[in-house]
Amino acid sequence: MFETLANSSTPLITAAPTRRNPSFFSTFFTFLSLTGALLFLSGNAIADTTISAARVWPAAEYTRITLESATPIQYSLSMLKNPDRAVIDLKNVTLTSELENLPGKINAADPYIRALRIGRFKPEVLRLVLDLKTEVIPQAFELKPVASYGYRLVLDIYPAIPFDPLMALLNENATITAQAGDSADTNPDVKTPDTSGRGSETSRKTRPEVRRLVTIAIDPGHGGEDPGAISRSGTQEKDITLAIARKLKAKIDKEPNMRAALTRDGDYFISLPMRLVKARQLNADLFVSVHADAFIKPHARGSSVFALSEQGATSAAARWLAKKENDADLIGGVNLDVKDHYLKKTLLDLSQTATISDSLKLGREVLAEIGDINHLHKNDVEQAEFAVLKSPDIPSILVETAFISNPDEEKRLKDIAYQDKMAEAMLAGIKRYFANNPPLARSKMVWLE
Repeated sequence: MFETLANSSTPLITAAPTRRNPSFFSTFFTFLSLTGALLFLSGNAIADTTISAARVWPAAEYTRITLESATPIQYSLSMLKNPDRAVIDLKNVTLTSELENLPGKINAADPYIRALRIGRFKPEVLRLVLDLKTEVIPQAFELKPVASYGYRLVLDIYPAIPFDPLMALLNENATITAQAGDSADTNPDVKTPDTSGRGSETSRKTRPEVRRLVTIAIDPGHGGEDPGAISRSGTQEKDITLAIARKLKAKIDKEPNMRAALTRDGDYFISLPMRLVKARQLNADLFVSVHADAFIKPHARGSSVFALSEQGATSAAARWLAKKENDADLIGGVNLDVKDHYLKKTLLDLSQTATISDSLKLGREVLAEIGDINHLHKNDVEQAEFAVLKSPDIPSILVETAFISNPDEEKRLKDIAYQDKMAEAMLAGIKRYFANNPPLARSKMVWLE
């Protein structure tokens, strides 16, 4: 190298060994020090993305991991095989206590994630490795600041074979039937049926008759990243709605010709369109969305029932509430890059006149029953463009059980006895609706005692 440079015409800068210029070297090393300092500070500035919160939401449908920061999070997602792992690389992110504690938030009962590991893959890359229990399809996407949230990086771990709510409901019913059978086997009062073919006239008259099995989809509002309304004392709407919905499901399942399924049975987020998809997958006859109202002033009180409107809202309050509820997907976090053909097919803008008419009938029956246990905010079923009620072929209502923003009603909403009364009132309204509007025949039948 030196010979090449020497033989070239490029002038060389050299320093005589016996005569050194102190000012030159001082300036040179000062320059190097300043350059190194600037590079160090620059590197620290680039790596200044700090994760302020890390949350995990496991569910049968999917598991969601959310990382929150005051600035956008640079990331890349990949999969590794043998064994199956999902890898997400975070660029220029500091390792904070929130991330260090993230592995401990993975529950042993998580259906998809066995464990989570975090380590420095490269100086500028922090790597998260998810050890998986089964084959999955991961999705990662970013959410911009909304409500009380900053920037969020969302990692959703979906099973390769999608969760089937109808199969889950059938398995649940099979378990209940088997348990009932076991109870009958141990009951000394149960008589062996007459198999001689010479049944008495009495037995023929009391023989079970075939009736239509009806299915009700119960939708606990909000969940997961979306807490819904929050009271001044910190009570979250998503917890109240799930508690009441579970009580309503238990009551419906005790009815001989009815069964119920929840759109979510835990604290996780389900988008508004997917709630409709699940109801249709269940072949639901009715859709009941459970909520707890809120207003900017604490004096607002009472229960309400809403149906869909294609002609605009029946009041300014109904319009405001519909917008607030429809914004749930912005808060909960939806991956807008996913193209779901079935979802698009479900949400076609079909004529819903007949369905809305049935929804109003259902709403009136439920409202009448609710009025016996709580003050009514409005005496009539109101209407607005609620996205969650837009199923074209399933009568759907949204029940605001009470105002969580009202301290007195908040206490009632948290009371187990009130939750039970509210569920009982909704069931009574549903039964009265079916008594006046028998469901159309379907191929699914059930024997009733």
